[in-house]
Amino acid sequence: MSVKGFDVNSLEARRFTKQGEKLKNIRVDHNIALTTISPIDDDTVSMEFRFTANYVGVGVIKIEGRIIWQGDSKDIIAQWSKNNQIPQELANQVYSAIIAHCMPTAVLVARDISLPPPLPPMPPIQMKKKADSKDRRSSPEIS
Repeated sequence: MSVKGFDVNSLEARRFTKQGEKLKNIRVDHNIALTTISPIDDDTVSMEFRFTANYVGVGVIKIEGRIIWQGDSKDIIAQWSKNNQIPQELANQVYSAIIAHCMPTAVLVARDISLPPPLPPMPPIQMKKKADSKDRRSSPEIS
């Protein structure tokens, strides 16, 4: 099972606060929803999705599109028809593919509308000195 194609159909971004306004403690909620799944052939399905990065009270970025998935379409369609869900193993792969395609776009759009990137903060890098540093050619340790 794998991604055979990926299309973005819609991109919406809004900032609700004024430009230059200081923003503190912004919470960013991410959501991925599969809206429609339809068969293309016996081993390929089309899954429409909506990716949302919601900056609570500050702004929102929405990306809608379609992912073409190659796999056993009969089982996927059967489970989707039954309860609007896909198998857990497939869901992990599909959601990971959607995040991998949408997150870079969301980061660039966030920059354009002056919002912080919709990513968790990077951990701080702390350089540690070694207690006994006889070999000067070694690089510093980062943790």
